[in-house]
Amino acid sequence: MDDTLRELYQEVILDHSRHPRHFGAMQEATHVAEGHNPLCGDRVKIYLKLGPDGAIEDIRFEGKGCAISQASASLMTDMVQGRSLEEAKHLMVGFLHLVKGEEVGETLKPEDRERLDVMAGVSAFPMRVKCATLAWHTMNSALEGGAAVKSE
Repeated sequence: MDDTLRELYQEVILDHSRHPRHFGAMQEATHVAEGHNPLCGDRVKIYLKLGPDGAIEDIRFEGKGCAISQASASLMTDMVQGRSLEEAKHLMVGFLHLVKGEEVGETLKPEDRERLDVMAGVSAFPMRVKCATLAWHTMNSALEGGAAVKSE
């Protein structure tokens, strides 16, 4: 990855961290889960509202943590809103492969891969992978009935 692209990705991450999308509690949530990474102190709470068709009608998050964890949560909420549960879970699987430095293949649509590529550099820092994936695992937990998630 060239330096210009790396700088652009860092700017996108910082923008999502400083100005998170879909940040705040949701009173009418149908699914809620909390996640915590005890290694670095990141915390996230995911609120989901599923529509009558089962799609993610609304998603919000609250939390505190490093720029990577907050940017990842912001990016995730931005990308899964309006998608079906199957699409959201498929997106999560692709994202997990991406940040772990694994082959993504056709797991992600090209337009989704393009948006998520900003987080690909995390794979070079194994301790930061847990920061990047916390919100995604917490969303999955919320969809599966809501529970506390501990990223270890």
